[in-house]
Amino acid sequence: MTPFFFRALLLCLLLSVEIGFKVLGVGVGINYGQIANNLPTPSRVAVMLNSLNVSRVKLYDADPNVLNAFADSNVDFVIGLGNEYLQKMLDRSQAQSWIQQHVQPYISRTKITCITVGNELLTGTDYQAISNLLPAMQTVYSALQNLGLSDEVYVSTAHSTGILANSFPPSSGAFKEELAQYIQPLLSFHAQTKSPFLINCYPFFAYKDNPEKVSLEYVLFQNNPGVVDPVTNLKYDNMLYAQIDAVYAAIKAMGHTDIQVKVSETGWPSKGDTNEVGATPENAGLYNRNLLKRILQNEGTPANPSIPVDIYVFALFNENLKPGPASERNYGLYYPDGTPVYDIGLQGYLPRMEYSGSTKYVSYFTYVQR
Repeated sequence: MTPFFFRALLLCLLLSVEIGFKVLGVGVGINYGQIANNLPTPSRVAVMLNSLNVSRVKLYDADPNVLNAFADSNVDFVIGLGNEYLQKMLDRSQAQSWIQQHVQPYISRTKITCITVGNELLTGTDYQAISNLLPAMQTVYSALQNLGLSDEVYVSTAHSTGILANSFPPSSGAFKEELAQYIQPLLSFHAQTKSPFLINCYPFFAYKDNPEKVSLEYVLFQNNPGVVDPVTNLKYDNMLYAQIDAVYAAIKAMGHTDIQVKVSETGWPSKGDTNEVGATPENAGLYNRNLLKRILQNEGTPANPSIPVDIYVFALFNENLKPGPASERNYGLYYPDGTPVYDIGLQGYLPRMEYSGSTKYVSYFTYVQR
């Protein structure tokens, strides 16, 4: 018995609760953010995600507590180098030292498959950081090569859909002209290293900004007339797939058909400020429930039907310390105590440990199939 499953079994016995159902399914990814002061320990999260059959996890750092907790779990990890590391990663020795400290000690037991360098930099205003992005990615990749890890771990960066100048119709997708000087060499790097182009897609923003013109059914994967791309005559019944194909079209317009697009973040908030139209538990449940159904069908987009959509759902927990509007703190599928924020059509038992004064006790909830 592996150490991971021994720890999982022991914890389950201590909590006196059976965890045996499969929820999200093979291939589904989840973003595990930790900007909060009330989250369960990584060891409990490891048990929770094992019970949910989550096979891929994306972090925004390289937290050793998380990587140790998931040892021998067969979960694939994306780990992150935050924007604040960009300058340091230009130095070969510092890049190699970071990998030796944050990757090498764990990779024999915890599957690390990707390092993201920075997040949504191209839509920011730090032009020095934007200029440093590709050199930093190249240096990290070279360090992986030097350490014999470049076949196991790829290097990428995540972008906002704000890098697009046009996203509809999808076939006319194009990057902003002022970003072309940065994106063109990035695409060459992806093609050379066979790494994916990562995009953070949030149809919620489109609906929030224009609820009178954007169909709620269209953004929530519900029954709707759909929209037709007049150039390709392809029909789209949801905005997310249209956004993905717009990114493919923008990449193709720059001369590449050899780069896969993956969605590194997508989700829907269950709560927001008064001006954040549509941020409700009902809409969040519909979005993520319908999204998971699509993912489990292993389908592609209309323009790329043979390439299954590859998505990391945002996010595992609500994070109470995230800055910005209320929605930023309410993207989680679960509250920090393990209670589901809304129903996504699953069933089973998960442990929930609550604390009252100095007394520890265990309670349970049931998540019933709809």
